[in-house]
This record gives sequence, structure tokens and C-alpha cells, in this order.
Amino acid sequence: MSTDYPTFDEEQVPFNDEDSPFENAEFVENPEPRCPCVLLLDTSSSMKGSPIKELNDGLEFFKNELLEDDLAAKRVEVSVVAFGPVRVESEFQTPEFFAVPQLEAHGDTPMGEAVEQAIELVRERKETFKANGVNYYRPWIFLITDGAPTDEWEHAAQLVHEAESDGSLAFFSVGVEGANMEVLGRMSAREPLQLDGLRFRDLFAWLSKSLQMVSHSQLGTEVDLPTPSGWATI
Repeated sequence: MSTDYPTFDEEQVPFNDEDSPFENAEFVENPEPRCPCVLLLDTSSSMKGSPIKELNDGLEFFKNELLEDDLAAKRVEVSVVAFGPVRVESEFQTPEFFAVPQLEAHGDTPMGEAVEQAIELVRERKETFKANGVNYYRPWIFLITDGAPTDEWEHAAQLVHEAESDGSLAFFSVGVEGANMEVLGRMSAREPLQLDGLRFRDLFAWLSKSLQMVSHSQLGTEVDLPTPSGWATI
């Protein structure tokens, strides 16, 4: 997985009319540039028991870590899409307003549909930013799965590659034990990581630190993300 992260969304056309009011009250109260991240979480039946518990605990830890950083708390936005079946558990919210969902494990692994849903959420959120003159960092989609897709996923992979190529998002993937790492490797240009056991807390500590670093960076610069050591292997 590449650790160089370009922060500027190459699709973005900055909105610089200072006389134009925000259309949305949330941007009046907090006009900071946004760093959106979709957590794309496998909640299929194979995640029952300890995996789903550790994942839920990791999400709570993730929120608290972001809240510890004043700037990240204003700039990072989190959305949660669970799949098994696909459902949007949380729309984009800054950490203060992010209500951590209590995920339950059931169903299959419709990964292709979930990835397409995440891409659509990112597209819609960027349109909202542009309509309100809010600058933003390149959005992230962060996939965690312990299985193989049970639906057609090749089209989703094509969309990811196109979006990565034109700079409109960054896609990361982590495989829990049992994940089809070959499929994850074909999903995007970045190599997937294999989680060591159920070290979700360590994973979310890395993710929080990475997003904090991005949120503190200047738009248009590259960020050297921390090495994902201690919790994952390539």
C-alpha cells in the first residue's frame, strides 16, 4: 500500500466567490476544508462473534481519537456503509456529530454493490461541497472485509480504478482472516493489507493518525502516511 497521499482532488474547481453565502448551515458554523472518509465495512454472517464486537469497539475508539485533535475534529468527515446487506449506517458527519453505529453481522457479502454505493456517496458529498464553496481533500474509501464478494464486483473495481486514475478518490482495503486478498488486490492500485488477527483498535489508530495528518496538510501537497506496522502485513 502506497504511503504517499496526494491531498488535492484533481476534479475540484475551487469556489472563490467570497460574497456568496453558504447554502448549508453546517458550513456556516464550520467553514473548514473537509476530509471525507467512507468506512466500507463487511458485516456479513462470517463476522459474527468476536470480529463484529472488535469492529464496533474499534469504531468507538476511532471517533474518540479524532476528537482529540481539534483540527481533525473540524475537517474529517466520516460515513459508514455496511454490507450484508448494503446499508448506509451513517451519512457524512464530523466526529462531534458522528453517531457510532452498533453493527450486527448477518447476510452475504455484496461487496460490489457496497463499493458502488460508497463511490456514489462521495460523488454526492463533493457536489455539496462545491455548491457551498467548501474546499476539500481527496476523499477516502476504506474497505474492511473478511470474505469474498457474493455479487458481481468487476464493474465496481473498474469504477475504483477510474476514480483513482483521475484523482477523484483514494481507495484502501484491509482483509481480515478469510478475506479474498486476490480480489482486494484487483479492486484498486494500492496493495491490500492483511489484518493481524482482530487488531481493529490498532487499525483504527493508524487510520485516525493518517486522517489527522491529511487534515493538517495544505491542499495540493502530498502526505507521507505512517507505515501500517504492528497490525497488518502486505
